[in-house]
Amino acid sequence: MTAAVAYASLFVSAFLSATLFPGTSEAAFALLLSDGIGAPVWLFVAAVAGNVLGSVVNWFLGRFFAKFRDRRWFPIKEIHYARAVRWFDTYGKWSLLLAWAPIIGDPLTIVAGALRVHFGFFLLLVTLGKSARYLFILQAALIWMG
Repeated sequence: MTAAVAYASLFVSAFLSATLFPGTSEAAFALLLSDGIGAPVWLFVAAVAGNVLGSVVNWFLGRFFAKFRDRRWFPIKEIHYARAVRWFDTYGKWSLLLAWAPIIGDPLTIVAGALRVHFGFFLLLVTLGKSARYLFILQAALIWMG
């Protein structure tokens, strides 16, 4: 696998992982790092960029389609949506720093769009949180590899 294919594959994996599709971008990131495929900094950039872009898609989904959340085709269950709204009620916009978290992260980004969180602020918090997660994985992989 070439470095360019690795970056593109990781970007797609991270993008899908941030949307409501299941994904394992963290495992893909760690595997590429351990196999020495591509430069670690560019793998990091690809993972963060893809994951943040997926959250941006969720924000737009919430902004323009949350009114349809009672429909069967809406991509998140009402229970997850309600949990994300409670997080927002309790912790406010700062809960977006946890957009990387399993189960609650994707609904948080959809709720942020539905509640019309300023897009710039949304982008800043989501990017910080997701960057911290991938930075942690990068550091752990580098320590593990020696």
